[in-house]
Amino acid sequence: MKKNQLAKLIATFFYTGYFPFAPGTFGSLITLLIIWFLIPTFFYILLPISTGLFFLSVWSATRAEEIFGKDGSPIVIDEVTGMVISLIFVPHQIKPFVGAFLLFRLFDIIKPPPARRMESLKGGWGVTLDDVVAGIYANLSLHLILYFINWG
Repeated sequence: MKKNQLAKLIATFFYTGYFPFAPGTFGSLITLLIIWFLIPTFFYILLPISTGLFFLSVWSATRAEEIFGKDGSPIVIDEVTGMVISLIFVPHQIKPFVGAFLLFRLFDIIKPPPARRMESLKGGWGVTLDDVVAGIYANLSLHLILYFINWG
């Protein structure tokens, strides 16, 4: 398999980026379901997985931009990375998972500082880092919500 074909496969998250509408949301949802069903008892492994996904995302998105243009809509590996980050150390329960998904999509759409500024970085760095920031914001927000719900 050629490098550009491999990059396209990864950047589109095995072609889920071709979903006809809201491919980023679809990629995030598929990621959530994969984690729910395949990593139910080993959620702590999401930290090293997210680190590996980050570098894979930067590499594949950089190459995929040559095919799809600047942050082209079929590129969803960045949403996959951000979604994984939003689930780090989150309890394996329906409500926290749904909360992580909704918060990640919210932060990915509104792009609070410094997320919007990250988009201006070159290549896969700009494609990926805004979603990393959104994932971090979603994760921290969810953990605060969970803390206050359990505290009250």
